[in-house]
Amino acid sequence: MKFRTIPVTPFQQNCTLIWCEETKKAAVVDPGGEVERILSAVTEEGVVLEKVLLTHAHIDHAGGTAELMQTHKLPVEGPHIDDKFWIDGMAEQSRMFNFPVCDSFTPDRWLNDQDQVAVGNQRLEVIHCPGHTPGHVVFFHAAEKLLLVGDVLFRGSIGRTDFPRGNHADLIQAIKEKILPLGDDVMFIPGHGPNSELGVERLTNPFIR
Repeated sequence: MKFRTIPVTPFQQNCTLIWCEETKKAAVVDPGGEVERILSAVTEEGVVLEKVLLTHAHIDHAGGTAELMQTHKLPVEGPHIDDKFWIDGMAEQSRMFNFPVCDSFTPDRWLNDQDQVAVGNQRLEVIHCPGHTPGHVVFFHAAEKLLLVGDVLFRGSIGRTDFPRGNHADLIQAIKEKILPLGDDVMFIPGHGPNSELGVERLTNPFIR
């Protein structure tokens, strides 16, 4: 499996294009906005976009989803249904963060812990990691030791929990009990900022050390 990170929105959110090398079928993870920029990357990589995957429903991660559903007829998988209130409030999020108005949407598939999502011939495990939002999920490709963590974990930091229904204790528990056991050599792509490895964060991240 290959990937390309595409920073979008004023929040410089790491939208990630992932694809199966065998089939050239691709998914876009967390299309927060700037849809044309995302689609340009799809064209440049010569892949076929077949779906949208969402880690959570904050606008900087999900703001471009309705456009991709409506204009390009792409199915959407994720997040967990506990983030439905964030999706229903997409217009309010637009006002709150001074974003272009974004439509609400209904995912084609809500995701649960231990589900799998397919991208071409590749399979990624779904891990429910509440805390930043109650319905936050992450995607793990075991063969490549690659983890897409959204806003759960960053290099040297963790996700905020001061938004509605955020929970610091839940976030720390998810990181320590679900994320770190995946292995020190797992590389993760966070929702913002540079990539890192779980082993590095285990030793150096002051929030979880």
